[in-house]
Amino acid sequence: MISKRHIIKRGGQGALSVTLLIGGIVVLMGGTIAFLVVAFLHSSSSFQAANRALAVASGGARDALIQLARNKDFEAIGANVYCVPANTVPCPQGFAEVTVTQNAPALGQATIISEGTSGTHKRKIRAVVSIATSTGESTLVSWEIVTL
Repeated sequence: MISKRHIIKRGGQGALSVTLLIGGIVVLMGGTIAFLVVAFLHSSSSFQAANRALAVASGGARDALIQLARNKDFEAIGANVYCVPANTVPCPQGFAEVTVTQNAPALGQATIISEGTSGTHKRKIRAVVSIATSTGESTLVSWEIVTL
């Protein structure tokens, strides 16, 4: 004959195993959710840094457009590369390094290359401007984001 005491022990063992199984599932789901939150935060901060770099590069190219509007012969190549917003070379983080080349890709045109950095992210913009030799009026021919 089986005693009641023996049956009670077996019922507790089943409840313990079910409790451990449910607890393991909860811990696994919590770890998965924590991993996903960290991954989403990292990807959104990288997206923001890339957009900051693009904004800085765009600001550098726009500054070069202003420089060309003021002086049609403005050129910044080689050692004359400059930084926006501060004119220090090499450029620190969060600045754009701007190069302006006259008569490229054709005579009477200028090519602007602006590379912006934010953290480890870099973005580059290339703009081509047509400059009237008689009046000095500059007209934007093309504006493109260059893939690195």
